[in-house]
Amino acid sequence: MKQSQLFAKTRKEAPSDEVAKNAQLLIRAGFIHKEMAGVYSYLPLGLRVFNNIANIIREEMNTIGGQEVQLTALQEKALWEKTDRWDDEKVDNWFKTKLKNDTELGLGFTHEEPLTNIMRDHVRSHKDLPMLAYQIQTKFRNELRSKSGLMRGREFSMKDLYSFARTEEEHEALYAKARGAYVRIFERVGLSDITKIAFASGGVFSKYSEEFQTISDAGEDVIYVDEKKNIAVNQEVYTDDVLKDLGLDKGELVEYKSIETGNIFSLGTKFSEPLNLTFKDESEKDVPVIMGSYGIGVGRLMGALVEVLSDEKGIVWPEEVAPFAIHLIQIGNDDKVHAHATEMYETLTARGVEVLFDERDIRPGAKFADSDLFGIPMRAVISEKTMAEGKIETTNRKTGKTTMINEAEFLKAQHV
Repeated sequence: MKQSQLFAKTRKEAPSDEVAKNAQLLIRAGFIHKEMAGVYSYLPLGLRVFNNIANIIREEMNTIGGQEVQLTALQEKALWEKTDRWDDEKVDNWFKTKLKNDTELGLGFTHEEPLTNIMRDHVRSHKDLPMLAYQIQTKFRNELRSKSGLMRGREFSMKDLYSFARTEEEHEALYAKARGAYVRIFERVGLSDITKIAFASGGVFSKYSEEFQTISDAGEDVIYVDEKKNIAVNQEVYTDDVLKDLGLDKGELVEYKSIETGNIFSLGTKFSEPLNLTFKDESEKDVPVIMGSYGIGVGRLMGALVEVLSDEKGIVWPEEVAPFAIHLIQIGNDDKVHAHATEMYETLTARGVEVLFDERDIRPGAKFADSDLFGIPMRAVISEKTMAEGKIETTNRKTGKTTMINEAEFLKAQHV
C-alpha cells in the first residue's frame, strides 16, 4: 500500500479525554477512531492488526478441532431467564432493548445460553460428542467505567470457545487442549514471557478458573506469582486456604499488576441442565452434557500488546500481528530515487510481502516519526546515498539496530 493513499493520517496528540496509553498511541497512529468511551472503530491499519490476531486465534482453535460458528447478538429474554442470568440483580452489565411490540431483548455479553440451546438440536446420543464450537463475535457490556482503551470496552470482539463432553474425564481432556492452544496463542503474539496462568474464582461453576494474566502496570488486576513453580494466584482468591490448597509458600510470592487477557472455565452442567441439553448414553439413559467456556478478547489482546511492548517513540508490533512486514521509505524526490523505490515496492509486493510504501513528498524526519509510531517490524530506506552504494538501509523497530545491506541480499531474504 502506498502511504499517500492510506485512509487514516497520524496526529501529534490523542483526544484530551483519553487516558489509556494503548488508545492514545493507536489513535495517534491512525489505527482506531474513538466513537465514545469504550467504543472504538477500527481503521485500515488497526483492522489489519486485529485480523492478524484473530487469524492466529482461529488457527489455534481449528488445530484442536474447534468448529467456527457465528451467533446472533440479539438475545431472547426467556432463554436467559432459564439460567437465572436475565435479572440485572444477577448480571449488572446487560444492554437491553425492546422491539416495536414491546418484546424485551438483550445484546449478548456472552453466549453460553444461545449455543447450549442450539446444541439441543444437534446432540442426541453419545456418538454426537465430544464437540468444540467457537466464534469471534461482537459482545456488548454495559460497563460502569470504561477508561482502559481497547482493554475494557462496552462494544468489543471476543473469541469464545465452548466445549461439550460426555464425561468429566473427556471434559478435562478438552480443557487441556484449549489450555494448550491458549499457551500457543500467547507465544505467537509475543506475550508468553510476561503472561502467567493464574488461579481465580470459578464462581458457581467450579472451585477455580484459570486466567491468562499479562504483567503490566496498566493492569486492573493484582496477581501473586511463585516464580520457581510458575504458579500464580489472583488477589480475589488469595487466602491462606487457597495457598495451602495449591503449596504455595507465602514468602515466595511476588506481587504484580496485570491485564486479564484470557480465561478458561469448567462449567459442569450449570447450563446444560436448565436448558435440557442431554445425550443418551450407551444404556439409553439421558445424561446432561458437561461443558467448558474459554474466552479471549481480540481487541483486548491488541490493546495489551501496545501497553507492554510500546516505547517512547510509539508502537512496537511483533512480526505475526504487524499491519505490514516492511515500511519502505523513499528519501528524496529525484526521479531516479522514486523510480527505484517504486520498483523495489512492486518487486516485494509481487512476492507476497506486505509493504507500506512511504513515497510522500514530505521531510524525512516526519517520515521516520510516522514509521516509529506505526511500529512495523522493519524499516527499509532508499535514497541517493543507498543507491550509490547499491545497498538499502534497514532498521529493526524493536532493537533500533540499523544495517546497510546489499539490495540483492535484502531481496533474497524477503519471502512469504
